[in-house]
Amino acid sequence: MASVSASNQVNTLCLGVSEPISTAGPTEFDLIKTRELEKFLADSGLYETREEAIRREEVLGRVDQIVKVWVKTVSRAKGFNEQLVHEANAKIFTFGSYRLGVHGPGADIDTLCVGPRHATRDEDFFGELHRMLAETPEVQELHPVPDAHVPVMKFKFNGVSIDLLYARLSLWVIPEDLDISQETILQNVDEQTVRSLNGCRVTDQILRLVPNIQNFRTTLRCMRFWAKRRGVYSNVSGFLGGINWALLVARICQLYPNAVPSTLVSRFFRVYTQWRWPNPVMLCPIEEKCLGLPVWDPRRNIKDRNHLMPIITPAYPSMNSSYNVSWSTLRIMEEELQRGNEIVKEMETENTGWITLFEPFLFFEAYKNYLQIDITAENDVDLRNWKGWVESRLRLLTRKIERDTGGMLQCHPHPAEFSDTSRSFHYCYFMGLRRKEGSAAQEGEQFDIRLTVDDFKNTVWMYSSWKRGMWIHVCHIRRKNIPNFVFPGGVRPPQPMKVAGEQGQVSKPMGFNSQKRKRDEIDAGSHPRESTSLVENVESDLQGEVKLEQVEVNVGDSLTKVICSSENSSHNSIELEGYARCSQPLGAASSASGSLSLGRALVIETTSEPLVHQCSSKEVGESQVGLVDQVQNFDVGKRVNCVQSSTAERGMAAAAAGQGFSPCSSLFQNGGLEELEDAELTAPFYHGNPGASSTPQKHLIRLSVNSLVKARGKGT
Repeated sequence: MASVSASNQVNTLCLGVSEPISTAGPTEFDLIKTRELEKFLADSGLYETREEAIRREEVLGRVDQIVKVWVKTVSRAKGFNEQLVHEANAKIFTFGSYRLGVHGPGADIDTLCVGPRHATRDEDFFGELHRMLAETPEVQELHPVPDAHVPVMKFKFNGVSIDLLYARLSLWVIPEDLDISQETILQNVDEQTVRSLNGCRVTDQILRLVPNIQNFRTTLRCMRFWAKRRGVYSNVSGFLGGINWALLVARICQLYPNAVPSTLVSRFFRVYTQWRWPNPVMLCPIEEKCLGLPVWDPRRNIKDRNHLMPIITPAYPSMNSSYNVSWSTLRIMEEELQRGNEIVKEMETENTGWITLFEPFLFFEAYKNYLQIDITAENDVDLRNWKGWVESRLRLLTRKIERDTGGMLQCHPHPAEFSDTSRSFHYCYFMGLRRKEGSAAQEGEQFDIRLTVDDFKNTVWMYSSWKRGMWIHVCHIRRKNIPNFVFPGGVRPPQPMKVAGEQGQVSKPMGFNSQKRKRDEIDAGSHPRESTSLVENVESDLQGEVKLEQVEVNVGDSLTKVICSSENSSHNSIELEGYARCSQPLGAASSASGSLSLGRALVIETTSEPLVHQCSSKEVGESQVGLVDQVQNFDVGKRVNCVQSSTAERGMAAAAAGQGFSPCSSLFQNGGLEELEDAELTAPFYHGNPGASSTPQKHLIRLSVNSLVKARGKGT
């Protein structure tokens, strides 16, 4: 038995890009804490019943039968003889949480359909297969998304949610024993097929690269649950999704190959609290095969240098799975990791339970100011399509706000949507707003994000499948005006105690100069966009609340007085007549001379109120063996030593010597730009009509323009 154990430890040294930090086995205390953790996860309802597992297997079997009938139907329709029709085949693979074995009750199944070269994606998969599924009685809520980055068909089969992707191989016949882990499978296929295959190939590679699959699964199940409870589980919102958390946990399993789940959870927080992003997390070296597919490489790819939190997939072609992360979401995740690290350290010394680690983040008590994004459509089908599109754009709003305020205004997007049951076909999203920590607020300083919101909305209105009734509204609300339907049971909880730093603040209310207001109104009238939108002047009183002053708004040629009463409006906004009945995108509406712009204008002033938990700058070093080097010799104009210091002192020395790089380094400056939307994010900030007056609109862009000027002066 001892020889087998020794052999296993030798094998684990070959996993990953470095040697383990520690190969020590578990102590009795570690085993006790692991049993407590497993019981806590089971009591939390994270495991499905045997009946549910059997039903999932039956559903997958039925889907496999349907795609096999589908490919034979397609082959016959394309004129193949009966011999070839008989040999025609398609095969189903699973990936994601189901393939990793960490799915819970009600979770969807990520599924890949692999078909032959003559079965096309647009005509056959989204055409004939869609028709067959629609005629199948067990299928509900069929929703094809052919224009997605990874095209997918979503539906429910006997109540089980399925996300079905399609990979069109260059083979005429798909063998039943097909091995998609081989690189040759990627020959002569399109980019969408490569991305579709990547999910299965990455999942299988993760399971090959972890030393103990069962310990990996328990730890990953724990970290997924923690991330969801703390509100940092959402790739589309700019946080991390399932594959990202799986890769992070797998790396910890490599660094501590003989540790049990309780120890792996503790080391997860310890290691990633010290991790110096954008140092990449990798499970194996990046390889460049003869196929010539692009891989993640910041030495040659400019877009790769902009990634803030690179987590690299292990299967060829290696990609960064976390390119959606922004400065704001990275900051939030770092704070949550620091909080988790402090809790697990206390658990080791005080022998406390696990429940404290999984306390939910009180999002609607953490900030004073929020953005509320409402969307509606005319029916369920349109709402599903509209919802998917808007969600894919929401992360751009975070990035645009960061860009236009020079990073001084930080956003915290809530990863989930809400629905007001009193409204039909409606969803609602929220973003918390706060000033960047450590930045001194000047009296009267405001964040004007009206043009930023207009820019975002115009991006949303570019939806190619837009239909009448699809509508979006963005407004600013205060904490006390959060709608009740976002709270459990529709009941607002008692007001929280004031966060440290709120009490004792003595500041004068911002004055509202009438002469300046009048001058601003005149200037606003010369701007084609601002002359047709409501202006909300938001100020802070002694308690940091928000007021709306009486303003005069120039609509067309008439000057109309609009009085906004914050006591009578939960949204601090006024609806224009016909606002919800627009029949064309705003971009088209605003381009017509004299037409009414339906965009909302926001002037938001925030305080530097911290979150419930603040991230400490103190590094927690490993007691004996430190973190190991991940990647070396990534030269981008200058030599960059991408390392994790073995001790806190080494890290400080490296920083003093100018070695290593952090999110603030010159290499990754301005790294928050989304690689798929460069054109949108780098567009000029001025959104006016080129033929309109060129009167400067400085009063409309206060801190944001100044910050941009400074940033451009630095060459960013």
